Amino acid sequence: MKTIKLETTIERSARVMQLEGMFDLQPADKAITEVPLNIPELSERDWSIGLIVGPSGAGKTTIAKQMFADEMKQLDNFKWSKDKAVIDDFPKGLSIREVTELLSSVGFSSPPAWLRPFHTLSNGEQFRVTMARVLAETGKDKIAVVDEFTSVIDRTVAKIGSHAIAKTIRRRGQKFVAVGCHYDVQEWLQPDWVYEPHTGSFRWEYLRQRPPVQLQIFRANYEAWNSFSRHHYLTADLNKSAQIYVACIEDQPAALIAILPLVHGVVKNAKRISRIVVLPDFQGIGLATKFMDALCAALMAQGFDTYITTSHPALIRALNVSKNWSVNRKPSRVAKVGPNSQRGLVSSGARVTAGFKFAGAADATLLPILASRN
Repeated sequence: MKTIKLETTIERSARVMQLEGMFDLQPADKAITEVPLNIPELSERDWSIGLIVGPSGAGKTTIAKQMFADEMKQLDNFKWSKDKAVIDDFPKGLSIREVTELLSSVGFSSPPAWLRPFHTLSNGEQFRVTMARVLAETGKDKIAVVDEFTSVIDRTVAKIGSHAIAKTIRRRGQKFVAVGCHYDVQEWLQPDWVYEPHTGSFRWEYLRQRPPVQLQIFRANYEAWNSFSRHHYLTADLNKSAQIYVACIEDQPAALIAILPLVHGVVKNAKRISRIVVLPDFQGIGLATKFMDALCAALMAQGFDTYITTSHPALIRALNVSKNWSVNRKPSRVAKVGPNSQRGLVSSGARVTAGFKFAGAADATLLPILASRN
């Protein structure tokens, strides 16, 4: 097995010599560290994501620096403006559309947060926006290598964020190596290869389905909106008569949907989704559509059609490819007006919005929750 041998000169200070005497250590003027390097030539196979993982002191960073000296990036090495929006810190050559699409793709889909300086974001938001910048600044002919991957964020956020990042890397055709001590991200990151320096074990992996995400859905009081309002991309206002539902993951509130009656001259027995908000820590795993599908299927079982009008690019893309939603109105700035138009489905003519109708099957599973009182 190959090894990497590191030598560091030690100054023989008074304290060093005292310590040698206390513990009967052999005098030495060098510290020598050997780290196993049992990684094959990576160019022999096509891959997108690699993972170097193991406990602290296993030599992960040493190996990463040896293999990817020019590509190595520390997440805390980026310079962020103190008084500018995070979108202004991305490469100048990227259009605003490219920047926002990249941010959304890694699970950072909150436009109000895009306008804030980096230091005002939460740890989870900082992690995702930094990963987006890593990918933005790494060409497709290079490998993005990140040390201390997910080391300073909540583990639920780390797993969900890893899945969103992995999808983005593969979609963009980039190469990425994560270096870290947490094994819990592996099944979410879905690496093509894994190396554990402390055992010298290298193995090629194959793509598996990510772990399932279980939602617990509840009817909620209006006050629940207070925890979600600042993350909505348009306004903090919410109609007091809205029926509010909250989805939890592992007992943590993750998303909110507000439902209102659709008052319309032509469409009967219909509801509309007034608000859909997914908290930043849970973005990037398709939670919004999964939550909407479950709720709208129950409304259909009650005899209601459900519509939504949105201007959020990520949600429009998701609904466009979903088999459970049909396009009710293509993206446009002003709704059509006339005897066949569907008034009430468009909340603003100032933005580009799109309308969708739930086209999935009815499901009575959530009927007790819809009938419950908050």
